[in-house]
Amino acid sequence: MIPPDLQSVPPFYLGYVNNVKDHDMYEILRESNKQTLAVVRSIPEAKGEFRYASGKWSIKELLCHVIDFERIFAYRALRFARKDRTPLPGFEENDYAPEANAHARSIKQIADQMERLRQTTIDLFEGFTPEMLRRKGIANKSELSVVNLGFIIPGHETHHRKVLQERYLGK
Repeated sequence: MIPPDLQSVPPFYLGYVNNVKDHDMYEILRESNKQTLAVVRSIPEAKGEFRYASGKWSIKELLCHVIDFERIFAYRALRFARKDRTPLPGFEENDYAPEANAHARSIKQIADQMERLRQTTIDLFEGFTPEMLRRKGIANKSELSVVNLGFIIPGHETHHRKVLQERYLGK
């Protein structure tokens, strides 16, 4: 088990890593997704476009944001693990959300996509050697290690699951 390197996590992502830092990376990739899918699959379809406040994402937009984030961060991990030294750009989540076509999909479709995506993310990380997990690269002008990306992904998901439960579903 390789723990996250908390000293090298950019401050913006530290909260995500702190959500999951006490777990094995592979186990938390599996477990966080199971927990999120249980919540998502319990949401009635009629609530998919609900926003807890004006200007906030709908439930479906929030879920598509989690998908987009995971895809981008898994791609970063792949690039860094393969010793690609090309600095990668950031992305503007608020520009992505309205372009995700979230409301044309059902909650079930989004949940199924989240499940398949996480399995491919796990497959990707399971293919990395310990040396690859320690490799680093630059994304959005911040240095990130592959192992830290493996914690940021489920930590980000955990953060949004809590937001979903507390602000959208009132649990």
